[in-house]
Amino acid sequence: MSHLIEMAGISKAFGGSVALRDVSLALEPGTVHALMGENGAGKSTLMKILAGVHQPDSGEIRKAGRTVSFSNPRAALEAGISTVFQELSLLPNMTIAENMFLGREPAGHLGGIDRRRMREETKGALDRLGLTLDPDTLVSELSIAERQFVEIAHGIDADADVFILDEPTAALNVADVAVLNRHIRALRDAGKAIVYISHRMDEIFAICDVVTVLKDGQLIGTRPLSEMMPGSLIAMMVGRELEDLFPERGDGEGAPALSVSDLRLQQDSKPFSFTVRRGEIVGFAGLEGQGQQKALRALVGQFAPVEGVVSRRGETIRLPMAKESGVRRWQALGGAFVPEDRKDEGLFLGHAIGQNIVAALHAGRPPLAAAKRYGALVSETMRRLNVKASGPSVPVGALSGGNQQKVLLGRYLATDADLLLIEEPTRGVDVGAKAEIYRILHDFAQAGGAVIVLSRETVELIGLCDRLYVIHGNTVVSEMQAAVATEHGILDAALSA
Repeated sequence: MSHLIEMAGISKAFGGSVALRDVSLALEPGTVHALMGENGAGKSTLMKILAGVHQPDSGEIRKAGRTVSFSNPRAALEAGISTVFQELSLLPNMTIAENMFLGREPAGHLGGIDRRRMREETKGALDRLGLTLDPDTLVSELSIAERQFVEIAHGIDADADVFILDEPTAALNVADVAVLNRHIRALRDAGKAIVYISHRMDEIFAICDVVTVLKDGQLIGTRPLSEMMPGSLIAMMVGRELEDLFPERGDGEGAPALSVSDLRLQQDSKPFSFTVRRGEIVGFAGLEGQGQQKALRALVGQFAPVEGVVSRRGETIRLPMAKESGVRRWQALGGAFVPEDRKDEGLFLGHAIGQNIVAALHAGRPPLAAAKRYGALVSETMRRLNVKASGPSVPVGALSGGNQQKVLLGRYLATDADLLLIEEPTRGVDVGAKAEIYRILHDFAQAGGAVIVLSRETVELIGLCDRLYVIHGNTVVSEMQAAVATEHGILDAALSA
């Protein structure tokens, strides 16, 4: 089979840091090619070279046997290479249609922009992905999942031979992933080559044909996925098996850190109660969108349930809680909330690591209090969480996903918080960083803290947690010990309800 694209002997350095060293990659028509490795392995750099964002220091790119070079992303797109990067590139103050046609706006009869054609073609592109969005909607009004799908629609709508999808499902639910996979398979069947970058093992084995693994900027190998198992692929990436990622469970026998009783999320849903003890990690499991996030966010005023009573540190709070003051009231009770969307809801990307870590400490001080210096605390937090950066002045936006997540966790671990609510703790994070984050949460619990965690990855909940509440139809339908839980058992509990 002839190669559609071949990258041969690619090397790239940024200053004194070598990002890629003599890496080769061949993409065949009609295949979905997984590109895997820990953050910093060189995946994004390799794809940005193929997309015309960076130029290689050495090596060459051949398309259908001819040597090509792309001076910029437009040149790559014109050569048939479409890219959807993990960092969404949509402009929030423009409509979906304006984003879809940015830089290639069609001209009307009188020389102006043909906005009617833009709307019609955008609607067609969205319809093909099963989206019913209005093309005139501002991107700022879309959810994270909707923005991701618009980005994907933009890439798929291009008449390209090669599609690069970098973490395309990080913010998508199960139904949306199924729609995306259907379109990926259609592109594959049409003879296209798709590069698929993801940290989710189930996706890789469900959609991909071949896998290439990079580590520390070097090629480890390329193998057919039919010859691999998740454990062997993880071992190829980091030298550890799947079960070695999770720390040993704690005993979770401490006093209650939080009790929630008679929580009714909606008028037509059954009330339920739950507790979490000191030293315990509790997970909310079940099918996507069944009320797990509502239950968690009700505790910090980011969702308004019908009713409920929260008992915490001897104080009783009746829900719903005011949205404007919910998070601050939670912090005053020694709680911390880590949202799923660390970039929009969690971190100040343009600010330094140190500023992000101490943000919660400053927020808890009186408005006119003199500023305090937290240099030693920042350094200790970075050391304890193994944040990989040259120093606390590095902007958080320049860090890998795993290090960004550790900085966000560090913000609350630097306070006196002893109860942590965390959504998607390892979203967009590589396997090595996942293990570190699991250790951080485990150590927090072992030191007397308590954790409630949400995750779309059932294997993660089973491996990380001590106890699970299965939520379905906005109520708890089952409680189980994670040590004996299985994916099948959780699904059966949810569907039986």
